Amino acid sequence: MESFFVWMEALPSSVALRESINGYPVLLTSHVVSLCLFVGLIAFWDMRLAGLALRGQRISTMPPRLFPWALGLGFLISLATGALLFYGQPMRYYTNFWFWLKIGMLILAGVNAAVFHLTTYQSIDKWDTARVTPPAARFAGMFSLALWAGIIITGRMTAYSGLVPQWWVDLGLGN
Repeated sequence: MESFFVWMEALPSSVALRESINGYPVLLTSHVVSLCLFVGLIAFWDMRLAGLALRGQRISTMPPRLFPWALGLGFLISLATGALLFYGQPMRYYTNFWFWLKIGMLILAGVNAAVFHLTTYQSIDKWDTARVTPPAARFAGMFSLALWAGIIITGRMTAYSGLVPQWWVDLGLGN
């Protein structure tokens, strides 16, 4: 796997992105702003599921209003800019504990959303207007909020690649 990261980092377009005076800062700023849009809108949904806010709001009316913006603008722009940030410095992320923890939480967030939509959400007609959602919906909302908080924190921590657990260093992956 390391050879793939080394190969990617040597590509002319990766070098150009990495050495660009404005490219990396613009990408990083765009990534953070789009992530704020995405997570901010998803947090409304998750807080309603968890029973922490918007209890008077019908759950079924929220996706059509939130998801086009959250998924269309926030997620897609964040995904594209995140991929480009990675592409510009793949070896920086290859050994970065925080990056891999963030990727793991992103995968868990996707699994959580998929499980919720394939199971609990299928019975929404029974609990759509309930002020307190079923336990599975509350769990999905709370778990999602925790994961997205963790994703934001670990994303920020990628800049501090030296602050890693000792076992990561012992694997030969840290500083």
